[in-house]
Amino acid sequence: MNKKIVAIDGPAGAGKSTVSKLVAHELGYTYIDTGAMYRAVALKVISQNKPVNEDLIVDVAKDIDIDLRYEDGITKVFTDGEEVTGKIRTPEVSKAASDVAKSGFVRQRLTELQRKMATRGGVIMDGRDIGTHVLPNANVKIYLTASVEERARRRCEELKAKSLDVNIDEVARDIQARDKQDMEREIAPLKQAEDAVLLDTTGMSIDEVVNEILKLCSD
Repeated sequence: MNKKIVAIDGPAGAGKSTVSKLVAHELGYTYIDTGAMYRAVALKVISQNKPVNEDLIVDVAKDIDIDLRYEDGITKVFTDGEEVTGKIRTPEVSKAASDVAKSGFVRQRLTELQRKMATRGGVIMDGRDIGTHVLPNANVKIYLTASVEERARRRCEELKAKSLDVNIDEVARDIQARDKQDMEREIAPLKQAEDAVLLDTTGMSIDEVVNEILKLCSD
């Protein structure tokens, strides 16, 4: 089977990351974790031991090389040839990643790197604008969604598992607000690509969703 480029888009709480990782593992594909890429930039930024500002972020991002590879059953992150898979998961990096993610230059640079990795094939990437903007020529495009009520229920289960007190109505309102924000943003808004398969996961288990995507990837 030829190794394909798979793009999965959808609104918040649809389960994109969860199923993307599972499908990638089943296929032996690289899961391109875009969040990890922002963290990799942040790690290099704070390693400069200088005040974090836009000039420093741009200076670091313009020459950085980030690569994600599927090795030993997991996706590993490399920055300028050095594996940083564990180093990017610290609170300090998380904080800096928020500043890095605001930079339009970084977004543009990471899009270039994501497209470069995709040329190898055998990759899965999820987000809000993957099939429409980042990888418009992907072999398989899926728009993964679920009802607001279903997404709110799933989110509440996650939060309750962490012993957090939640109100499902408030969670649902937050999700609706996030949907509106994502769909109305000026740059690369959330929308279903014309050639994407709509997969509504309301009432489906994670295994059922994974199996549906595996079928689409085998066609």
